[in-house]
Amino acid sequence: MTISYNSSLQKATFFLTGFQGLEDLHGWISIPFCFIYLTVIVGNLTILHVIRTDVTLHEPMYYFLAMLALTDLGLCLSTLPTVLGIFWFDAREIGIPACFTQLFFIHTLSLVESSVLLSMSLDRYVAICNPLRYSTVLTPARIVKMGLSSMLRSALLILPLPFLLKRFQYCHSHVLAHAYCLHLEIMKLACSSIIVNHIYGLFVVACTVGVDSLLIFLSYALILRTVLSIASRQERLRALNTCVSHICAVLLFYIPMIGLSLVHRFGEHLPRIVHLLMSYVYLLVPPLMNPIVYSIKTKQIRIRIAKKFEFVKAFRGFR
Repeated sequence: MTISYNSSLQKATFFLTGFQGLEDLHGWISIPFCFIYLTVIVGNLTILHVIRTDVTLHEPMYYFLAMLALTDLGLCLSTLPTVLGIFWFDAREIGIPACFTQLFFIHTLSLVESSVLLSMSLDRYVAICNPLRYSTVLTPARIVKMGLSSMLRSALLILPLPFLLKRFQYCHSHVLAHAYCLHLEIMKLACSSIIVNHIYGLFVVACTVGVDSLLIFLSYALILRTVLSIASRQERLRALNTCVSHICAVLLFYIPMIGLSLVHRFGEHLPRIVHLLMSYVYLLVPPLMNPIVYSIKTKQIRIRIAKKFEFVKAFRGFR
């Protein structure tokens, strides 16, 4: 089947897919997705609001947490229109410009999240291994530079992907397997050789997620060595406790990514719904769980959020 062209706009279109074979249930399926998206938006906005309004949280650790919340929020919003559009309105058709724009933001924000997690591990490394220099090493200006460099690195590495895809003629089925656009899936629809896209995609993953994960592992190896050298058991536990939230965020990011890669590589015999669910887990679980984990495991955030709710209750009681 060849890709269809709109005679008036002369633009190619792709067709997104929800849960194939369950189209009659899309209305019901949309309910948990709406709940997930709403929780992601409210949770991450709450984290951002608490950090912005509480001066005591204006520290490097919470600045990085705010970056993580912004990234998760952006990643959530980049898939929300097409996912809910399919479930509610059966809006499956998407033009190439819109598809490539969505692809750019999904992949860019995924790489930004990896960079932010690396920055947070460096924050924990300095705080535990070199606490006396913490405030001089992680200055506000340096944190801003780290955030901007994360965004710039990710955007520049992903920017060539739409142009690499644009040069192709698409003569295979133009139906995508997901409710959003991904580079790996679109390039498989091309008629010509995709070896350049394969090589560049592997290069991007290796020099971002690969390097980031290696440095995160190294930072925690150094942190563990420092913690084990502390004489007091209570101090050791206190030091490790400051890392628990970040370790959970790292696992929430990398485990779904590894799981999705394994399913794509070795799970051809698995039902299609397994591939579909793994892709949703990869994109939605980290933004959903990160604010919950940090709200539960980070005492300062938990206390500030509780105070906000107490204030709202008191205000309603006063009225």
